[in-house]
Amino acid sequence: MKLYSYFRSSASYRVRIALNLKNLPYDYMPVHMLRDGGEQFQAEYRKLNPDAVVPTLVDDGDVLQQSLAIIEYLDETHPLPPLLPASPSDRAYVRSVALQIACEIHPLNNLRVLKYLKKTLGLSEEAKNAWYRHWIESGFAALETHLAGDTRTGALCFGDTPTLADACLVPQVFNAQRFEIDLSAFPTLQRIYAHASQLDAFARAAPSAQPDAE
Repeated sequence: MKLYSYFRSSASYRVRIALNLKNLPYDYMPVHMLRDGGEQFQAEYRKLNPDAVVPTLVDDGDVLQQSLAIIEYLDETHPLPPLLPASPSDRAYVRSVALQIACEIHPLNNLRVLKYLKKTLGLSEEAKNAWYRHWIESGFAALETHLAGDTRTGALCFGDTPTLADACLVPQVFNAQRFEIDLSAFPTLQRIYAHASQLDAFARAAPSAQPDAE
């Protein structure tokens, strides 16, 4: 199993967490998203992933893209420990948290968007960072309400066992911290992040622990 990854990529971070939770060994294939204009745009990599993004997982000849699809593939092919709950309603709930992050928050703040804002639209660094803060803060406000108001929230997003939702939440909070966003208005998110970060699978997936970390 090979994971094409960039240490700071939130989507790659999600998949690293899932692989670690499943105790699945893999070869780390670094794709530097800034060096030489972005290694993800090189022809050899685009043969694997025409979207020129990470992660890409290669497993026994299958080439898989998109972090949530990869994680659900891992959950189906390696069922233990499960990353989704047993009941349909609880699975839908966990997916809703994951998708709230992966579809509503992250796409507005990923590297491609930030580079376009600055290099194509000519926004200043200050304006670009204001864009980032706005969408993180508004997204986190909704997510805080979602998790703080549901009895299924425990030490983690769903009870006390890691799920797909935590694999999405932790990278997003990490990035918010990297951009020095004040998270004091989101105590539930901070609490879940702090707890998850102490778990071995999450700690080993952290950007600073990756072989391409700078």
